[in-house]
Parts: sequence; structure tokens; C-alpha cells
Amino acid sequence: MARIVMKFGGAALASTEQIQEAARKAIAEKDRGFDVVVVVAAMGQTAKDVKMMVRHLTDDVSKRELGTVMSTCSQLSSALFAIAIQEAGYDAMSLTGWQAGIHTDRMYRHARINYIDVSRIEEHFAQGQIVVIAGEQGIDDEQNITTLGKGGAETTAVALAVALGAERADIYTNVDGVYTADPRYVTKAQKLQEISYDEMLELSNLGSHVIHPRAVELAKKFQMPVIIRSSLVESIGTLLKEEVEMEKNLVVRGVAFESDIIRLTVGYDAHSDASLADMFTTLAENHINVDIIVQAIIDGVKPTVSFSILKEEFAEALRVLEDSKLSLGFSFADFEIGLAKVSIIGSGMVSNPGVAARMFDRLRRENIPVKMVSTSEIKVSVVVPQDDMIRAANALHDAFNLEQALYI
Repeated sequence: MARIVMKFGGAALASTEQIQEAARKAIAEKDRGFDVVVVVAAMGQTAKDVKMMVRHLTDDVSKRELGTVMSTCSQLSSALFAIAIQEAGYDAMSLTGWQAGIHTDRMYRHARINYIDVSRIEEHFAQGQIVVIAGEQGIDDEQNITTLGKGGAETTAVALAVALGAERADIYTNVDGVYTADPRYVTKAQKLQEISYDEMLELSNLGSHVIHPRAVELAKKFQMPVIIRSSLVESIGTLLKEEVEMEKNLVVRGVAFESDIIRLTVGYDAHSDASLADMFTTLAENHINVDIIVQAIIDGVKPTVSFSILKEEFAEALRVLEDSKLSLGFSFADFEIGLAKVSIIGSGMVSNPGVAARMFDRLRRENIPVKMVSTSEIKVSVVVPQDDMIRAANALHDAFNLEQALYI
């Protein structure tokens, strides 16, 4: 029998009525002849309440215990979901991550899946049951509960789909698919019928929060089809796959943006003092993600290197730089806040020169200054003043005719 994995996020499980509606979607797939696995995330408010209880006890909780506590949130979701299915007259079984055979490394709160033993899930399939699994969690080789961190439920769903040889993974969200831009801010945004793994990965990394990059990377690695669809309304959604039809021959197929970007600049007295390897190795060892990097070496001017980071990592980055100033050999560090990143994405950019020039020309005509630039084969990102972020996104959406994208 063909299999399908369905993932529901916290927004789709915020009330018993919503849980019942999500359960009906799972039952509908069972009635279509599928063996069904449902992966659920923690209900949003439940997770907040649990974190508050922990904070009332201590400001210095161990990662192991915090992970164990937080794992109970998605366990609650899975049990309630199974109860809703049972009340509708169907057989269901809820499982924790470790009961479902999800084995991870020991990185508490940021664990990675090593392998999945699907034997118990197979037993429940043989009994005709819908299996509901608590997402975001597993167990390490010492039998400790682990949690996967951001994107954990989506990553779990794709990993289970791969392990079970499923036909596809359906990711249910509060939007009805992937759009050419965030429709809340870009009025002419259109829904895409299909998008490639590479394009979705760039969109996810550049500010789109429809699906986590970890899940996209896994889907691409194992060529697992993924459909992103709405948990609120009936819709076809957007299919993630390796290659897609070029919708109306659009070279650029999406615009993404992200606020609260900070530019850090580190200066040296001499070029011989500057070691990019040492600088970024130190930051990486402290789990600080660096994005756009610009190095300036000009005769007669002290060399500098600038890089962008997210606002939430700013304080830690400054601490690391200050603690490592002597070993890294820089003379000063400066920063600029109030910035945002705006990006254009499209696999067609590889074979179409002039895309970046077209982007810069439109931003120039909009009088939007470009602070930093980063490119790859399928994307161009610019750092601009945050006050100009939405205007830049709309202008670029218009410049590349994305309102003409094929949509449903």
C-alpha cells in the first residue's frame, strides 16, 4: 500500500476544533488508500507556557533537561490528534519520537537524525492504524531524549517519508503554498505551482518561513516530493521537486526579504594582520552564522572585512570578537544596525546574464542604497536600509514581472 506523511504545525493545532479539522484531513488520505503517518509540532501556546515554567525555576537549565521538558509539548499534540481520529471512528496510535525509532546524535536542542528504525511503524500499518508521531524529537545512543530545534517537525516528516519509502510528504502550514513573495507585503505576489529544491532552499535561507531549510535539504538529497499546502482551506499547494517547468519563462521566480540585519566591520592595521580563516573559524566555533562577507584591501587604507549577521546573534558576536581580539589581531570593530536583506531567486539566472545589473538599476531608480552584495548561481542578495525593505521587495517583484507567474 502506498504511504504518505503529513506534517501539521502548531498553528494548525491551536484548538480542539483545529485538531479535529486536521484529523479529518488525515482520515481523508486513509480513505484514499494510503498508509498514513502524521507528524505534529508543539502547540504554540503550550510551548510558551512550558518555557515560562522553566524560567520560573531557573535561568540556567541544562540543555538535556530543557529538551526533555520541551519534548512533552509535541507529545501532547500527538496524543490529542490520535484521540480526535479515534473519536471519528478510525484506529490511530500516537508515538513519541523515540517510540517511532528516530535515533539522533547527542546535540541536545539541536540534534540531527542519524537513522530511523521504522519497524514499529510498520507493525501499526499492518493493523490498519494511522500513526501520529510527536515531531522535533528522538533518542541518542545513550537513551537520552533529544530535540531537533527549529524546523524539527518538518525535518522529521521528510526523514520519515524517506525511511518509509512514502509517495510524498505534505507540509500543512498557515499559507496555501509558496508565493513569489510574501503576499502580506507584496500585493502582486502569486502562488507558484512548482518550485525546485534549490530555489526553495534559497528562499528558506533568505527569509521565507514556509518550510525550514533542513527539511528542504533532506528532500533534495533523497529526491522526496514535498507539497506545501494550507491547513485552513482546501488547496492544491506548491510541489517541491528537482526540476520544474519555467512558469512563463521567468528568470527570477521569487523575492525574499529579512529584517534586523547587522553589518559588523573589523579593521586591521596592516594586511599581514588579517586572517579571514582565523576570524570565521572563531565565529563558527561559537555557532555564529555569518552571511554576506566583503573584504576591502586598498593601498594606503587600513584593510577591513565586513560581514552581516542576524540581530539575535549580535551580542554574542561582539563578545566573541572582544574575547578574541588579541589572537585575531584586529585593531577595531564597528557595526551598523537598521539594515535588511532583500534577495531575488531563480534557477533561470544561471543561463541569463545581466540579472544583477537589472536588479541594481531598479534599486538605483528607486533611490535605495545598496550596502552589501552577495551572489550565487541562482540568487542575488543585497543589504539595504530596513526602512526601504518592503519598497525594495515590491520594486524588484515588479522589475522581474513576477505578477505574471503561473498560479492556482
